[in-house]
Amino acid sequence: MEVQVEARNLEVRKAWQDKISDEKKKLIRHHAGLVHRLRVIIEGTTHHKGGGYELSVVASVPNDTVVVKRKGEAVKSLLGDAFDTLGLQLKELQRKRRQSLKVPQNEAYFSNGTGVIKSLFPYESYGFIAKPDGQEVYFHENSLKDIKMEGLAEGDEVKFGEAEGDKGPCAAWVKIVAK
Repeated sequence: MEVQVEARNLEVRKAWQDKISDEKKKLIRHHAGLVHRLRVIIEGTTHHKGGGYELSVVASVPNDTVVVKRKGEAVKSLLGDAFDTLGLQLKELQRKRRQSLKVPQNEAYFSNGTGVIKSLFPYESYGFIAKPDGQEVYFHENSLKDIKMEGLAEGDEVKFGEAEGDKGPCAAWVKIVAK
């Protein structure tokens, strides 16, 4: 990720540079590969009501740009707030993109089946379903419908829509069978 820091009417302090570097690392950790270019503009102002600084954080992402602006008196806290807001906006952007990529769940795309939860890995957010023929089907926490990972237990009976994943069969959606 390319980072550009621009200062207007002031000199950039080392503490601000360090804060920007820390926030950049967090962005890379949580949104790897999403942000291609990051521009931080810190401006010293003479506006009495708006505080002494204006801050803009501009993130270039594929086919879009995300901008966060803040005004205040302490640059370091403005940076933290702006990057927190940027992180939330990027998360929402990713969620919307995932929604738009989802294929309608009907039988033309998936073979529907039943099975039993064979193994769960809640800390890694995935598990496996054993089909009646003994084949295992991978599922991720994001494919769960009307239940959370914590609500599942090994041995629970489930219905699911099976699709072909990169590494074999996977569940596009999983619903627990009412007991």
